[in-house]
Amino acid sequence: MGRLFGTDGVRGMANDLITPELSMGLAQAAAVVLGFNETEVGHRPVAVVAKDPRISGDFISAAMEAGLASSGVDVFDAGTLPTPAAAYLVADLGADFGVMISASHNPAADNGIKFLARGGKKLDDAVEDAMQARLEQPPLRPVGAEVGRVRRFADAEDRYVMHLLQTLPHRLEGIKVVIDAAHGAASGCSPDAFRAAGAEVILIGAEPNGLNINDGYGSTHLEKLQAAVVEHGAHLGVAHDGDADRCLAVDAEGTIVDGDKEMAIMAIAMKDAGTLKDDTLVVTVMSNLGLKIAMRNAGIKLVETGVGDRYVLEAMRAGGYNLGGEQSGHVIMADHATTGDGVLTGLQIASRMAATGKSLKELASVVKVLPQVLINVRGVDKDSAATDAGVLAAVARAEQLLGEEGRVLLRPSGTEPVVRVMVEAADHATAQDVARSLAQTVQTELALA
Repeated sequence: MGRLFGTDGVRGMANDLITPELSMGLAQAAAVVLGFNETEVGHRPVAVVAKDPRISGDFISAAMEAGLASSGVDVFDAGTLPTPAAAYLVADLGADFGVMISASHNPAADNGIKFLARGGKKLDDAVEDAMQARLEQPPLRPVGAEVGRVRRFADAEDRYVMHLLQTLPHRLEGIKVVIDAAHGAASGCSPDAFRAAGAEVILIGAEPNGLNINDGYGSTHLEKLQAAVVEHGAHLGVAHDGDADRCLAVDAEGTIVDGDKEMAIMAIAMKDAGTLKDDTLVVTVMSNLGLKIAMRNAGIKLVETGVGDRYVLEAMRAGGYNLGGEQSGHVIMADHATTGDGVLTGLQIASRMAATGKSLKELASVVKVLPQVLINVRGVDKDSAATDAGVLAAVARAEQLLGEEGRVLLRPSGTEPVVRVMVEAADHATAQDVARSLAQTVQTELALA
C-alpha cells in the first residue's frame, strides 16, 4: 500500500476508498498511536469526533466511534461542526485526540478523515506513518468495563460559539452580513455567532440535506453570495467551505475580497493593537505581490512558505508567529485557533469594520492586486525546473525586466509532469507576455524525450 495520508488526512470517494472497514481500522490504529501512553498507567483515552453534514458521514462516524470504543477509548460525539470547532474542543476538553470527518470543499460523494493530536493540532508525517503501519497489526481488544463509552457532546456548539465571541475586539452592532454556509458544517454555528455578536444576518446555503454540500454555494461558488449582498444592501458577505476552515468575503458592491486582502486587514488591525507577534505575517509563495507591498508600507514583515496550510503552520510554530494563511481564505490566528477558522476570520473582519467605521472596500484597498498569469506547462521534466541553465537564465531575464513591480514563480506539480509558470506584473499585458515567453522556454528546455 502506498502512503494513505495526503496533505490533510485521508480523503477519497466515500464507500470506495473511505469505507467502514478503513474507518474502523484507522480508529483502532489511532487508539494505540494517539490514545494510550505507556507512561500514563490506568489512563483511559478520550477522543472528540465531529463531522460535516454530507450523507456518508453517518456511517463513517459510526464505524469510527465503534473502532475507538472497542479499543478502550471514550468518545465524545460532537455531531455536525466545523473542523476548527473540533480542534478547539479537543483542546478545551483536554482530550487525547480528535477526529474530523469531512472532505472540505470537495463534492458530496467524497469524504475524508482528519486526526487531531492533543491540543487540537494537526499530526506530523511521522505520526501518520505510525498509524498507517499500525493498520497491519492486531487491534486492541479490551473486554468488560475496559471498553470505551460513546456519549453525546451536548454543549459542543455552544462552547465553540462562546469561544469565538470572546475573541472579538469589538461587537458587530450596525453590521448587516450575508453568510453563505455552503450547505456545510457552519450552517448552524456561523449565523449563531454573528447574531450573538450583534450583527444582522441574512443566511444562504444553510439547508444541508447530506447531498448538497458545496453544490453551487460556498467559497468555491461566490456568485450567489455576491448577488445577495447587493440585493439586501449588506455591508459584507462571508462564504465558508464545507468544513468552514476557510472564509472568503464580499464587499458591499459585490466585489470579492480574497485571503490576501483578509490577512492584510487582520495584520494591520493586530499591529495597531500591538498583538501581531514580531509584526510578522506568514504567507505562501502564491500570495500576490500586492500583499507584500502593502505589508511593507504598513511596517509588517512577511515570512513566505511553500503552498499548503501545513507549511504555514510549521513556520508560525517555528517563529512563534500568530497570524498566517493562504490566498484561498484559509487564515490561521494562532492566539485563538490551531487551524484555519472561517467563522473566526469572518467575525474578525466584521469586527474591524465596526471598530473603524470603514467599509470592507476601504479596508481591503490597502492591497493593490497585481495582475497574475498562470500557465501550466505539461509533458516536461518538472524535477529539472530548478537546475536547468536555460530555464534559470530565462527567469533571471524576466525578473530583471519586471523589477520590483513584478515577480516570477516556477512551481513543479506534486502529482503530474507539469511545471506551473506564474508571473505578476504591473499590467496584465506584461504579465501575459512574460509568462508565455517563460512557458515556451520551459517547454523547450525541459521537454521529455
